[in-house]
Amino acid sequence: MRTTRKIGALWTLAAAALASLATVLALPAGSGAVTQASPTNTAEPRISGSATVGSTLTASQGTWTGSPTSYAYQWVRCPRGGGLPSGGDCAAIGGATTTKYVVATADVDHRLRVRVTASNADGSKTVASNASGLVRAADAGKPVSVQAPTLSGTAAQGQTLHVTPGTWNGQQPITYTFRWLRCDTAGNNCIVQQGFQDDAYGLREGDVGKTIRARVIARNSRGEASRLTAPSPTVQGPQTPPGPAGVITLPNGEKSIPVTSVPPDQRLVVDQVQFSPNPIRSRTEPITVRVKVKDTRGYVVRDALVFLRSTPLVTRNAQDQKTGQDGWLQLTVTPERDFPELRPAYSVQFFVKAFRQGDPELAGVAGYRLVQVPLG
Repeated sequence: MRTTRKIGALWTLAAAALASLATVLALPAGSGAVTQASPTNTAEPRISGSATVGSTLTASQGTWTGSPTSYAYQWVRCPRGGGLPSGGDCAAIGGATTTKYVVATADVDHRLRVRVTASNADGSKTVASNASGLVRAADAGKPVSVQAPTLSGTAAQGQTLHVTPGTWNGQQPITYTFRWLRCDTAGNNCIVQQGFQDDAYGLREGDVGKTIRARVIARNSRGEASRLTAPSPTVQGPQTPPGPAGVITLPNGEKSIPVTSVPPDQRLVVDQVQFSPNPIRSRTEPITVRVKVKDTRGYVVRDALVFLRSTPLVTRNAQDQKTGQDGWLQLTVTPERDFPELRPAYSVQFFVKAFRQGDPELAGVAGYRLVQVPLG
């Protein structure tokens, strides 16, 4: 009898304990301690910033479920290809455990990721960010030529040669000036042609039987450097172009043709660009720009459309205006509020495009030129 009473008491205690446990499990959110899942990543962390030595990269924590209570960061250095998406084959960078990281010289030719660990009371989870771009060394300072400048155009009297500056490394911005040289047939014993400092050179009678070279001078805030082009072919005498449709002889002897008479195997040439005032001495007053268009045979071209834009965009002007019968077009350019300060030895660059209405955007007979005007 006594044993039976003890067993009954034990069953009563067990039932009470189970009822108490059921009550706890049935509590609504916020009314007591509940169990939650460990964090789960729903959007990976991201890296922003320039992958250049000395620059600062910033990591986001990504998006998580499970209400993480803390985040930990570890920057890692990965192979050129970026490594595994998990960052498992990347090397941890000592001391790099915050959301920001200053790119170091040891990172050059690698990619960077950051591993983010989210934690809550029930556990933690680690995921890796996207890979940064391939880390580059910082700019070396003064300009350094890495690809030689080149000449284009027909080496004949009455034609125009153009020079492209090539490729330069160094502290940006880099500006360019040009010197033209008349040389012997081997490209030696050169004489600078005074008064020609643009990227275009009109060949004259004295150039016949000679070669022409251009010297590109690159300048930035750290200094300057220069490099010569290879010599042109030996300059020939004047060439008589075939007579296209619509040719008009102008009072000055030049021959004018409509842009529709430029054949597909020829191109338009931005022959001259003139600025007034030059140098620019005001950040508010309008600037007059005159543009002359020819084709690669030397004809003056009328009704060609001209697009002019400063690079960077610090001015505004009417676009796609037509050249007149003499091949000239005059535009009024208005400086914007962010027009640069007027400092000697600095310039504003302009991109000029001459094209024919109806031609494809990146084809046809279009001609291009990059010019600059100094700041006073």
